[in-house]
Amino acid sequence: MDPVNVVLVGGHGHGRWHLDNLRRLTGTGLVRLAGICDLTPVGAEALAGLGGPEQGPDLAGLLDRTGAEITIVATPIHTHEDLTLAAVAAGSHVLLEKPPAATYAAFDRTLAGVREAGRACQVGFQSLGSAAIPAIRTLVDDGAIGRVRGIGVAGAWFRDSSYFARSPWAGRRRVDGTDVVDGALTNPFAHALATALAIDGSEGPDDVGDGAGDGVGDIEVELFHAFPIESDDTGCLRLTTARGTVVSVAVSLCAPKRNEPYVVVHGERGRITFTYTLDRVVLERDGGTETFDHSRTDLLENLVAHIRGTADLLVPLHRTAAFMRAVEAVRVAAEPLPIPEEAQDVTVVDGVTRRILPGIEDQVAASAERLALFSELDLPWVTRKELA
Repeated sequence: MDPVNVVLVGGHGHGRWHLDNLRRLTGTGLVRLAGICDLTPVGAEALAGLGGPEQGPDLAGLLDRTGAEITIVATPIHTHEDLTLAAVAAGSHVLLEKPPAATYAAFDRTLAGVREAGRACQVGFQSLGSAAIPAIRTLVDDGAIGRVRGIGVAGAWFRDSSYFARSPWAGRRRVDGTDVVDGALTNPFAHALATALAIDGSEGPDDVGDGAGDGVGDIEVELFHAFPIESDDTGCLRLTTARGTVVSVAVSLCAPKRNEPYVVVHGERGRITFTYTLDRVVLERDGGTETFDHSRTDLLENLVAHIRGTADLLVPLHRTAAFMRAVEAVRVAAEPLPIPEEAQDVTVVDGVTRRILPGIEDQVAASAERLALFSELDLPWVTRKELA
């Protein structure tokens, strides 16, 4: 078949990852990069192996001229709604970066527009392309660990001040009155919560509580920041799914080094630990420990297969509704609390500041083990009184 024409919206930042992926898939003959929509043109070096795509800031015009079947939206969170709606209105299918929107209302409008246009919209939760997720579901359904008691998530990465200086919206909850909701829980570790919800099979709009007393269960949120930013660089949340599963997530960008994040499914007779960045599953039960490494399907490849009629979408927009309820809970939560300087290890090298919370790797692990919020752990930088 002829290559599928693609327009990339946002050629810098995370857009560079998409350029590399497009280069790989161009080499297989699957896609052709027809255009790049960005206010700043992408240089020739970054386009090696990608031909000569048309560039410009007008998405509608690019789509009209190129006839692109797929639009990749890799732009700031608060621009996702308008760009996705413009793309589907022009007849293009969409690969939308996570999180799909900054607010649940924006998500709802986007979903309605996608459905009205009759286009496909895949959300870029790459971890949900892992064959590990259906494998874990099968283990649970087969009773490998007994009744599920809860699902815990732990993530501890390292970022420095340059990460929050990379763009005007980084580390912001809102910009000029517009919600952005960029933070550790909703952006770099967005995969963590989405993966836990997918494992539980709780991804639809009514699969978790929204904090409004809907009879399912409130979403508890605790937000903190060590860096002088608006949003959370350290945070946790806990919710109950419609299946009755307690899901907790504890993450931080203030670890001394990168630690691979993981999801642990606690059962009455064992546990399943999924290191989603590695597609690795560890099953622990009375019979011993088994490790399984799984494959992963690229989401752009899956979208191409879907529009050609040979595959179902792996991450259709509607399946991120429960995740977006959690994003909404973070959006309306109290402003993040500052973590005292005395609780941090702070260093400055060449004008770049590093802020480390000693022991944070063990603290997020304790949260995942106990399904506990930070305020329920013995931490030097948080008390229930502060959060009241």
